[in-house]
Amino acid sequence: MADKKNFYDILGVSKTSSADEIKSAYRKLVKQYHPDLHPGDNACAEKFKEVNEAYETLSDQNKRKQYDFELEHPNMGGFGGQGFSGDFSGFSDIFGDIFSGFGGGSRRRGSTKTKGEDITIEVKLSFLDAAKGCKKDITYTRKATCSSCKGTGAKGGTAYQTCPKCGGSGEVQYQTSSFGGMFTQINVKPCDECHGTGKKITEPCPDCKGKGYERTSTTITLDIPAGADTGSYMKKSGYGEASPNGGPSGDLIVVFTVEQSKIFRRKQFDLYVDLPISYKTAVLGGKVEIPLIDDTLTYTIPEGTQSGKVFYVRGKGIRTKGGTGDLYIVVNVEVPTKLTKAQKSMLEDFDDTLEDKQQIKMKEFSTNVESMYGKKPYGKK
Repeated sequence: MADKKNFYDILGVSKTSSADEIKSAYRKLVKQYHPDLHPGDNACAEKFKEVNEAYETLSDQNKRKQYDFELEHPNMGGFGGQGFSGDFSGFSDIFGDIFSGFGGGSRRRGSTKTKGEDITIEVKLSFLDAAKGCKKDITYTRKATCSSCKGTGAKGGTAYQTCPKCGGSGEVQYQTSSFGGMFTQINVKPCDECHGTGKKITEPCPDCKGKGYERTSTTITLDIPAGADTGSYMKKSGYGEASPNGGPSGDLIVVFTVEQSKIFRRKQFDLYVDLPISYKTAVLGGKVEIPLIDDTLTYTIPEGTQSGKVFYVRGKGIRTKGGTGDLYIVVNVEVPTKLTKAQKSMLEDFDDTLEDKQQIKMKEFSTNVESMYGKKPYGKK
């Protein structure tokens, strides 16, 4: 075990993590390293493989117990080592078999139909489509269950027989020794004759050539709810790859990427608008039109508004079934540039008419600078 990968480290969890915590970590990593999101990236593909290998063991209570035992007893092998090996039916069963007669049996689990692989697709949304919700058609290619043979791979769906090697169970028994050959363990593995299906095709389906699936182009309409954001996703059950042995198809996972807006900034369902206003409006106040998702809002800017001031309007953010966000108006005062001599002169005259009490912050700043450096930051002021 010393030279084996640590499944807990791969998933980023601890040995005391619960099953839900392990599942949550696994889902996060699958979304991060899924090959469909990183085409041609061998490193991501390898990481994805490691993540699935780790989860396959840690998500199974019996396999996890056996794995934990091997972590604590690295010299006893198992999971690829030279001691315990194979597909054990359970941790308690191992020791029950070993110490109850130097041998033991195994449970016949029978053939199980596995679920097809999931497909992950990235879909780009405009800012408004994501905020308001929309319907969107997407087309992709997948392995769909063959309609002729219903996924069996056999002509007419019935041209097959029970596998003679495993008797239809999909599994065969094999024997291993442990503790230096002192004890014998009977275990099972998928039948190599029928690949775990329990059936042998006598006449392949002419449409899918015995594969049980056909490559097909699928178009579906997504009803995307309001409030979708980058990284959020939808799952369409049964729209993934067909099962390799007649089980249910995998799922389609649609991950969204939302384009940035030229007007809005967003934090969850709240909207932020950077509003430029004139120097006159900042000083005297006035009405302005604020953009919303569906319309505009007439808002009164109070006189004496400073640049950077934030105004809050409740319930004017993104509307979703789970709640409605708010609107934040961030004011930016546009300072005029390239003034004429006459305009500059009028500003000088205007500035001279202001009293210190009208420029409290400037006065405080000037006093602090003068006390520290002996100079006034505003000249004659």
